Amino acid sequence: MLRSPARTLVLCTALLAPPHLSGQVAILRRGSVGRTTTSAPVSSAERTSLRRALQAILDQGVIDSAFPGAIAVVGSHRGAIVTVASGHLDWSSSPTPSATTLWDLASLTKVVGMTSAMMQQVERGRIDLDAPAQKYLPEWTGRNKERVLVRHLLTHQSGLPAFKQYYKLDLSPDSTLRLVFAEPLDTLPGVRMVYSDIGAILLGKILERVTDEPLDAYLRRHVFEPLGMLDTRYKPAVALRPRIAPTEVDAWRGRLLVGEVHDENAFALGGVSAHAGLFSTAHDLGRLARAYLSGGTLDAGKLAGAATIRQFTSVSDSTFSSRALGWDTPSHNSSAGHFLERPAFGHTGFTGTSLWIAPQHDLFVLLLSNRVNPTRQHTKIGAVRIAVADAAMRMLRPDVVSAIEARELSPSRPVPPQ
Repeated sequence: MLRSPARTLVLCTALLAPPHLSGQVAILRRGSVGRTTTSAPVSSAERTSLRRALQAILDQGVIDSAFPGAIAVVGSHRGAIVTVASGHLDWSSSPTPSATTLWDLASLTKVVGMTSAMMQQVERGRIDLDAPAQKYLPEWTGRNKERVLVRHLLTHQSGLPAFKQYYKLDLSPDSTLRLVFAEPLDTLPGVRMVYSDIGAILLGKILERVTDEPLDAYLRRHVFEPLGMLDTRYKPAVALRPRIAPTEVDAWRGRLLVGEVHDENAFALGGVSAHAGLFSTAHDLGRLARAYLSGGTLDAGKLAGAATIRQFTSVSDSTFSSRALGWDTPSHNSSAGHFLERPAFGHTGFTGTSLWIAPQHDLFVLLLSNRVNPTRQHTKIGAVRIAVADAAMRMLRPDVVSAIEARELSPSRPVPPQ
């Protein structure tokens, strides 16, 4: 059996998989980040089959009101293999999604922005993962905070709570940040994993302290421009709104959000934060994924070295959690689906975004949607994420899929009840 109950969207990927697919696929056979061996290119039949499967999944997502629109890209270090879009940017009359549509990334901000900068600063020796966070933020004081390492913040083991509704106090960005700094720990660091926006906000402030630059300026100069991610930014200009996917009809702000960060605390912090706030496109995020799959470089731009990428994308302690440094790794029932396994890594965003990268298959799977439009009560995105990831693997790595399915059905493994 697969690791979680099959849903309608997941099943459709299996039904659409043609039986003639062979192991000769577009994906390069990779042993680790930055090292490749050659293989045959993707055939037109394989592209057609993958495109058909993804189109069916996204179209069904629109029919089921999972989102008004979405775009999925499956690619390798060479570029996109298949790009498929469905629906519209809004439930009202609006454009169809494209590779240049701007999406609110929500928590993908943590890996696209903050983690990219953190890799660079660790590689340059300016940030020590095993140093106390107070080394860089001496004013961050309170009981047991001196025990919190930078590594704890990146792996969500700091002891901080997940989230607090600071925005409801309607304070200035500086006053809101003071509340973040004053937040006490819930537990000692290293005791448990609690996915924390508060910890990510602090990591952004560490970066600003070390680089002596605002986070948005640093990312633009050292990550986005070198990698050719020219549409990726915080606080997009009003002129860009015709190609921005609206998110929620926000009761707190009293309007449909178009080009304003959906995350309320990020908005309260001025729109620029390490935990949320970035907007980007399928084109740009494809370039970031390609850089990861190419050992940290793309064209003339460099993200980080291959060793640093492996360090940040490897699970820290699989007996404790699935978290790597900033990134997550595949786990039971995760959005990575049933067939992406470590050393794959990825992340999701609350607005309906996700990115998974599998260096062992030279594969990335990107899904961008605005599932919170018009309300965050739309929760069907989970099945769509799984179906998209599974379709990519079924079409491009049927050998891996068959091996995993055989392993799951092995007599040595207990078969869960139907």
